Amino acid sequence: MYKTCMNIDDHAIQNKQKALKLSRLKALFFVPLKIQNLQGQIPGLIETYVGKNISPRGQGYTFGGVMKFTDQASLDAYGPHPLHQELLEWLVPLIDPIELDFEPQ
Repeated sequence: MYKTCMNIDDHAIQNKQKALKLSRLKALFFVPLKIQNLQGQIPGLIETYVGKNISPRGQGYTFGGVMKFTDQASLDAYGPHPLHQELLEWLVPLIDPIELDFEPQ
């Protein structure tokens, strides 16, 4: 069950993998684990949900996730955090990402 709180901000990601050589495709196997490992290492990141997209209407997006933050300040600090930047450095060349940040209504 998805719980909402007024003080929690969410960050959602959707990714299409690019056409890659097999060696780079193998790296994508570790994406969910690497994203989930950010929880507990980045202040204010309190929950992560990452998985394969199984929707028949997924428009080519192969995986996605939602990250829950304690507040807007934590979400704002997540983007430039060194661990997040380290992840993006190797991940972004492998995918075409879309991101959404939202507050539950």
